Amino acid sequence: MRVKKAVIPAAGFGTRFLPATKVVPKELLPIVDKPTIQYIMEEVASSGIEEVILITGREKGSIEDHFDTSSELENHLRMKGRPDLLKIVQDISEMVTLVSVRQKEPLGLGHAILCAKKVVGKEPFAVLLGDDLIDAKIPCIHQMMEIYQDMEGALLAIQKVPRTKTHLYGIIKGKKVKDRVYSVEEMVEKPEKGRSPSNLAIIGRYILPPRIFELLEKVKPDQRGEIQLTDGLKELNKEIPIYGYEFIGDRYDAGDKLGYLQANLSFGLKHPEIGPKLKRHLKDLSLRFR
Repeated sequence: MRVKKAVIPAAGFGTRFLPATKVVPKELLPIVDKPTIQYIMEEVASSGIEEVILITGREKGSIEDHFDTSSELENHLRMKGRPDLLKIVQDISEMVTLVSVRQKEPLGLGHAILCAKKVVGKEPFAVLLGDDLIDAKIPCIHQMMEIYQDMEGALLAIQKVPRTKTHLYGIIKGKKVKDRVYSVEEMVEKPEKGRSPSNLAIIGRYILPPRIFELLEKVKPDQRGEIQLTDGLKELNKEIPIYGYEFIGDRYDAGDKLGYLQANLSFGLKHPEIGPKLKRHLKDLSLRFR
């Protein structure tokens, strides 16, 4: 069955970016000149997904506003004779069909996905986490949709990470079944240093069957009172195969200060307006700090 819906959780507090996120949701922090979440929406839209279920929390209405029409701004740009900027603004509001669902309490990723149950219905769906920016010629979720067509089960995006950093990720143990595809045998959430079953980390892209909702409803909260997606996936793996796909592209952790800066530099260097100037500036900095 073709994947037509995507869930994007965006209800977190963004505490790693305080005080900037005291007023501005972390999803709207810019990568060069676009909010982080817009890159995720563009990935969804360019992959042919028709509807996005945005899971939001309190004080996150500005995310919905960003993807809504803005008559005053559009009229202002018309009066100023800026059709280039007008098109950018209009394209944002026409990008996808957006449905917003409120997560009343931040009770974990599994709970956030569970909030989308009624809107998703009885069909497979994609999940994209806003902290993971993936720069790829073919959008990551599109790559996964192509792989998903040829298999039954669920599909996770994975990436090789240094062994010294496996404790920061959910890690799979798996058997390679075809090029870039692994059959998942085990999932460990943030294993202790030196005890990771592999260096294949789960990255924030998933294609899941609707069965995951019923399993998440039965998952017991962890010590922090949160429902974890990994626990639901472990139960799902007892019933159907789960696969990991090693995607092609460069991933940036935009939820981490260093990763966020790295994303800005990488996307900035590709930007037609500021790329050459930024490149010269970085050369000057490298000489200055030798």
